[in-house]
Amino acid sequence: MPEYCKVEKDGRILTVSLDRPDLLNALHPLANLELGKVFDEFADDPELWVAIITGEGRGFCAGNDLKFQASGGMQGVEVPVRGFGGLTARYDCDKPVIAAVNGVAMGGGFEIALACDLIIASEAATFALPEPRVGLAALAGGVHRLPRQIGLKHAMGMMLTGRRVSAREGFDLGFVNEVVAPEELMPTARRWA
Repeated sequence: MPEYCKVEKDGRILTVSLDRPDLLNALHPLANLELGKVFDEFADDPELWVAIITGEGRGFCAGNDLKFQASGGMQGVEVPVRGFGGLTARYDCDKPVIAAVNGVAMGGGFEIALACDLIIASEAATFALPEPRVGLAALAGGVHRLPRQIGLKHAMGMMLTGRRVSAREGFDLGFVNEVVAPEELMPTARRWA
């Protein structure tokens, strides 16, 4: 049984819910390794055709668990070869993955969503790449994917300032496919699936 996520199979659809709600689903090395394995199994299972990734509680994913990292936990453990959340460096999966963004999608959390094929967002969702505010860059794919999805000038405005973007603005910019009321998020993601 996974420890840092919940996994549910419903016919041909796999739903993965990040399960660290007290930390807005921020991920640490063990969670990344676990998600890498979950998505490896999804990619290898011919009975599963589509995956939906979402978060428990009020956050999709707040990105890297910086407190865990600062504590020195798991020194030397690298992000899995498939990237942050098991998705940001997964280039060979021929099955669609849908991000159902229910709240905060910051840093690596936004990069997970950008790595997905579709983004369905709750009206409560917020997106940002705040790495510059702590002297970092969005190197789990954000600096490459965001400009390709919304154009260089809009992306640079977000990436250089760490500016937060609402779900509606994300739709207007073009990286969100549909914005829905919070209670409609999962039914809408399943409809797309």
